[in-house]
Amino acid sequence: MHGTFLWHELMTPDPAAAKSFYGALLGWEPTDMDGPGFTYTTFAVPGFPSGVTGMMELSREMADQGIPPGWTGYVQVDDVDKTAAEFAENGGAIHRAPEDIPGIGRFAVVADPHGAVLSIMAPKMPDGGTGTWPTPGSPGTVGWNELMSGNWQEAWDFYAARFGWEKDMAVDMDAMGIYQTFKLGDRGLGGMMTKPPQIPMPYWGFYFIVPAIDAAAEQVKKLGGQVLMDPHQVPGGSWIAACQDPQGAYFNLTAPAR
Repeated sequence: MHGTFLWHELMTPDPAAAKSFYGALLGWEPTDMDGPGFTYTTFAVPGFPSGVTGMMELSREMADQGIPPGWTGYVQVDDVDKTAAEFAENGGAIHRAPEDIPGIGRFAVVADPHGAVLSIMAPKMPDGGTGTWPTPGSPGTVGWNELMSGNWQEAWDFYAARFGWEKDMAVDMDAMGIYQTFKLGDRGLGGMMTKPPQIPMPYWGFYFIVPAIDAAAEQVKKLGGQVLMDPHQVPGGSWIAACQDPQGAYFNLTAPAR
């Protein structure tokens, strides 16, 4: 469906170490697929063969261009070329021009007017993308997509026009301002807010679901990662923690229980 997040991808300088880290933390099972000059890894939740996320090596050339280790979200669109052009025509940017991935689909890497980067994709898989995936909300899946924006009201207008998102609950966070959640139809997708001054630039962040937040946060530390923000409860009752993997990629954890 146009406007939904359909994939999340890690770019890391050390894929082998990332496999070990996320496998131990989230239970993900990796599958490597060799391409021309590169290897692409998909991660699956045990018991479900279809991958929930992917991973590629962050090459030296990419690093020299200033691309850091990190997670990127892919938003499904009906027409990649049209949507990419709309990003550029409305103050955003195209970081990687639309191109085809044989047997998978067409994609582009874009940025909104404040500089937050994500990817857009139109799947073109022969089987229509059918597969067996875990139930949304299951441990090991991506449970939330979050934008720290330069100005959330401007970002909202921009993304709603491109993706058809609808406003959901708005949370007043006092001095930090409004946290605006958004949905598509009856499915909640994520939230956005104006970033605090100490965050250097706008970005999209993603939340991986775990059964209990405290144990998962401790596991991050044991595996060599960092907990950047200790577990705390948010409106609605969920528990979250902000983390960084040993290779420097930022991510979040979310759980229904402490």
